[in-house]
Amino acid sequence: MVLVVFMLINKLNAQSKILDTYIKEGLENSLAIKQENLEIEKTLLAIEIAKANYQPRFVFSPTYTLAAGGRKLNFPIGDLLNPVYNTLNALTNSKNFPNVENVNEQLAPNNFHETKINFQYPIFSPEIKYGIEIQKSLAQTAAAKKSIVSYELEQAINQAYIQYLLTEKVIKIYKNAETLLKEVEVFNQKLVANDAALKDAVLSAQFDIAKINQEINTAEKNIKLAKAYFNFILSKPLDSEVLIDTNLVNSASLNLQNLDFYNQSALDKRKEFNQLDAALNTSEALIKFNQKTAKLPQVFLGGNLGFQGFGYKFVDQGYGLVQIGLNYELYHGKEKKKKIEQAVVSKQILDLKKQELKKQIEIQVKQAFLETENALSSLSTFSVSKEKASKIRDIVKVRYTNGKALYIELSKAQNDVIQTQLTEEAAINEFFHKKAILKKVSALSNLIE
Repeated sequence: MVLVVFMLINKLNAQSKILDTYIKEGLENSLAIKQENLEIEKTLLAIEIAKANYQPRFVFSPTYTLAAGGRKLNFPIGDLLNPVYNTLNALTNSKNFPNVENVNEQLAPNNFHETKINFQYPIFSPEIKYGIEIQKSLAQTAAAKKSIVSYELEQAINQAYIQYLLTEKVIKIYKNAETLLKEVEVFNQKLVANDAALKDAVLSAQFDIAKINQEINTAEKNIKLAKAYFNFILSKPLDSEVLIDTNLVNSASLNLQNLDFYNQSALDKRKEFNQLDAALNTSEALIKFNQKTAKLPQVFLGGNLGFQGFGYKFVDQGYGLVQIGLNYELYHGKEKKKKIEQAVVSKQILDLKKQELKKQIEIQVKQAFLETENALSSLSTFSVSKEKASKIRDIVKVRYTNGKALYIELSKAQNDVIQTQLTEEAAINEFFHKKAILKKVSALSNLIE
């Protein structure tokens, strides 16, 4: 017995992995998920970009200037000094004081170059520090959004797969009815051959078989559509084969936990809370950013190292410059203060949204639970009706075989069986549909829970 139970458990576990495999495949192939992955990658790169501001910045910036015309500097230095210099030379009987030319220089430098490397390094910058924190919070928001998209897709795959399985069961109902009617047709042919019945008995059976075939064709069309839709969600070719996992829609799956279980699961696992928490973290980081940048200055180190002069000689043209500076905004119309107040208001809005979301989720779960509970309670009625209809059909079939019932009685009994089976399957379909909604609003991904 232990061995048999162990084998059955292994079989159930193996079958339950079919849907898990499809979900994994759907998440890997989804274009929407790929877009969200790129959004996350973009936010992570934004973090690296923000961190790069901590590193020194070196810029090679050579310039060369040609100029003609424009303003000039005219200063008669020669006219002013040369008479004095001539007098001094005469008094000293020397040429120690040579004459100088008047200054007539073009202000725009011509044939002038400046070849330098500029460097900047932030010694202290609250904008960089808290800017990184904001980018990290935005990355969390992107990850939370991806979780929501992934969960929505997972639930869509769950529901589409169950719909496909239930459509398969409808086909089996019609094919079982077709098998019985063909047996009746063969029996009627024997009766007609032995002059024990008229030919209309065969024609009636063939008519009923034709009607069943029409229903089978419709069901096969529906299952093709269900298969195509399921493969569409998985981003696969629409006619790809779908593996069957009967454990997901058998009688053992017709169960329901209590309301508190689903409520607690929703409050613990709903991805919208993660998204709101990430947005709250971003708001808090923005508040800190505005507070720190309003109170603290920026301190930086910078400078230039290179050559400048007329013509590219690089001889006696070298120079170096080092600067240390501070940037502190004294007044700008209380801009920083208003930004802090604005960020605080944004956080308060998110807090209210979180409270509102909690109430919305509670009502969603309660409504879905009551609808699922009602669908489950109605299943017992349909089950009893199906069982009685099957017993009546079997009795009428025996009577018909013994020549004690008319074919119309057997046909009616068979139709009653089909209708009760289809009604029960519709009820089961409704239950699984409602349960899928309940699991979705409760953030439950395992269909066997």
